[in-house]
Amino acid sequence: MKAKSFFLVAFLFIAAMVLYFSVHPSYEKSLEAKFYYETGDYKQAYTLAKEAFELDSYNKMAATVMTQSQYALRYVNYIEDAKRYIKEIEKLVQDGSIDDAKRAKIRTMADIMVEAYSKLAPSVVVDKELIKEAKEYHDKFEKLLQKARRR
Repeated sequence: MKAKSFFLVAFLFIAAMVLYFSVHPSYEKSLEAKFYYETGDYKQAYTLAKEAFELDSYNKMAATVMTQSQYALRYVNYIEDAKRYIKEIEKLVQDGSIDDAKRAKIRTMADIMVEAYSKLAPSVVVDKELIKEAKEYHDKFEKLLQKARRR
């Protein structure tokens, strides 16, 4: 009889927790934020996690997703900047001639991106593909910087 009552109490407790998490706005938003994080929409995940955290500062899921999204967004922003700088560099060298002014611009852009990469916090929670892509761009800018300094 004690075992049945223990399982009944445990079941009711778990049911109450599930109900609380499913109807409490903070946890509902944090679950939605987790979904967006897992699908790669880090901006939306950060926004929702921040809203959830503002509703309930004890919501650890919201705090975790918010922090993870911040780290991922740093990588996303680095990659977006890298793509933009690569396009600018391609425009500079399009005609085939590279004078000292163009070389200085390329060196400056490469220097900015190499420095920005060193400020990215290594994290195990960030998608490995983001880390890999950022590293590839870093390597490209490192090579560009070396070439620009040699001449």
